[in-house]
Amino acid sequence: MSVRRLADENVQPAAFAFSDENAAWAEATIKKYPEGRQQSAVIPLLMRAQEQDGWVTRAAIEKVAAMLSMPLIRVLEVATFYTQFQLKPVGTKAHIQVCGTTPCMLRGAGDLINVCKKKINAAALEPNAEGTLSWEEVECQGACANAPMVMIFKDAYEDLTPERLEEIIDTFEAGRGDEIKPGPQIDRWFSAPEGGFTSLTDDDDDAGAAREDENRRQCRYARGDRRCKR
Repeated sequence: MSVRRLADENVQPAAFAFSDENAAWAEATIKKYPEGRQQSAVIPLLMRAQEQDGWVTRAAIEKVAAMLSMPLIRVLEVATFYTQFQLKPVGTKAHIQVCGTTPCMLRGAGDLINVCKKKINAAALEPNAEGTLSWEEVECQGACANAPMVMIFKDAYEDLTPERLEEIIDTFEAGRGDEIKPGPQIDRWFSAPEGGFTSLTDDDDDAGAAREDENRRQCRYARGDRRCKR
């Protein structure tokens, strides 16, 4: 990834203010933290600012710093570290973050990047002509077992093919992104083995009941109930 910097001054708004609803939410969020620990609210406040304006502006960073009595440089460090924070205007309908870390790249992330270049813009972090779509390559998104994958806003779309990503992009462009179910885009239960279970498939009732009892015992042990011996 390249160094993350704030957007040019010519696109930065002069000021930022939370809406009344978001201001009330921000105050309630700050109060969740113990006295002296209110600065822990920096990430949720920055995220709410982004959800309100579509990206994190310099003025929003300054506002959050003031609300939390935090040095401006500390808030800048947070905003520029996490790729979930967009530091310049991005697509209004979808901003696609393609995971380019090793597991995803080995499983075809390069082909997904080519789809984004073809359908959105040849350059990362540059919206399409309509300003509705944008993309970028990011580091690990934590779904390595479901590689390759992308994040669109807060949702992950996994086990992708180039063809499926094209369909997803077209659906978001049409304003129907909520019709796409997040998660695996193949017949798979979260990160369970593709193709279904290959063991413990016995349908015998007694064997199934015994396995269920053993699973419960192990769950209790994992929760700290030491009466359940290994």
